[in-house]
Amino acid sequence: MEPEKIKVPRIRFAHAADLHLDSPFKGLRAVAPGQVADALYAATFKAWDKIVDLCIAEQLDALLVAGDIYDGADRSLRAQLKFVEGLKKLDEAGVRSFVCHGNHDPLDGWEARLDYPPSCKRFGPEWECSPVFQDDPGRAVVCGISYPTRQVTENLALKLPQVEPGPFAIGLLHANVGGNREHEPYAPCSLADLEKSGIDYWALGHVHRRQVLREQGPMVAYPGNPQGRQPNESGARGLYLVDVEDGGGIRLEFRPADLVRWETLPVDIGGFETEQALLDGLGDKLGNLLDSAEGRSFVVRIQIEGRGELHRSLRQPNAIDHLLEKLNEEWAGRTPFAWCERIEDQSTLPFDREAHRQGADFLAEVLRGADQAKEDSELLARLGGGLDDLYQHHRFRRQLSECAPSPEQIAELLGEAEAMVVDLLEE
Repeated sequence: MEPEKIKVPRIRFAHAADLHLDSPFKGLRAVAPGQVADALYAATFKAWDKIVDLCIAEQLDALLVAGDIYDGADRSLRAQLKFVEGLKKLDEAGVRSFVCHGNHDPLDGWEARLDYPPSCKRFGPEWECSPVFQDDPGRAVVCGISYPTRQVTENLALKLPQVEPGPFAIGLLHANVGGNREHEPYAPCSLADLEKSGIDYWALGHVHRRQVLREQGPMVAYPGNPQGRQPNESGARGLYLVDVEDGGGIRLEFRPADLVRWETLPVDIGGFETEQALLDGLGDKLGNLLDSAEGRSFVVRIQIEGRGELHRSLRQPNAIDHLLEKLNEEWAGRTPFAWCERIEDQSTLPFDREAHRQGADFLAEVLRGADQAKEDSELLARLGGGLDDLYQHHRFRRQLSECAPSPEQIAELLGEAEAMVVDLLEE
């Protein structure tokens, strides 16, 4: 019996984006203790080191970086030296690199005169296609384009000439696909624009949230940024490893590269009877984070919510500041650390809704009125109609008409309004 042949993939590459090397972490480094500030300062550089080391350890064919290598057009010399150093390590290990520039690092930004390795392909302001394997150009090709200046508002995807079938084709582009409102609308395009290009895998950058917009025909993916830089960039951050079979099948695997991870921790005050129990409970949550993160540190924002008698304690002068100080005394000096940058108190006093609903005061009328409205479809419709002045306004109708709340969402809004009224009256 003949030994089974080992299947060699057509190409294996890493897809990274939005390195933001030398990100300043404005506002945080000024208030963070020394160990935390130092870790934040080094985080983007160490994430880049992990990307390079991963490519070498996995013996990949190539690394693709889809723009925003640096944090600004006037990129620091430190960041440029670090980036080129990584590219040279890849070159020495036989890993090719393909790089395009985005809105944070456009081609017209300041650039030091450094020697890039010969195996690095940096794309210019026009589409260009380059083979991954110089000795086998029909195996795989990368087509890329860079931003000539910061604000690129034209659809760059439509400028790509139709890619001829044959080699596995990768598109390297920094763009806002589908009108993501969390990011600037630079190089805007649609999935349909990408589908008709002839590209097999779109390696995108710009959106910092990891997501696969299309599974096949072509695959379209954002890896997100490899190091979170603010509270809304929470969770694991890293890059994609992409295996392409000889028949064209694509397998995607996420690999984390972050050194410091951001998390928002919701804590229900109703589960604690004393201040000590609350402090211990918060410590347990921070400990659980560190235990689950494979040696990573955390910057944490705690949101205290729910109803409980401890709300009175938290309303005492400087109580939140003292709680924050105590947590950081214990956890911010550890290695790895868990530094709490903020505690937000959204808790309220205990409230027996049914008992208040049976009363004869104004609050009882509010509660009974809310219940009646939620059960009356005609009243819900009238409440929704009251929002027509906004959602059907002639200036905003095109953007907002499809966002008008449904009856179910109106009922949810009523619940939120009720909670606000109760809190105000209880206070």
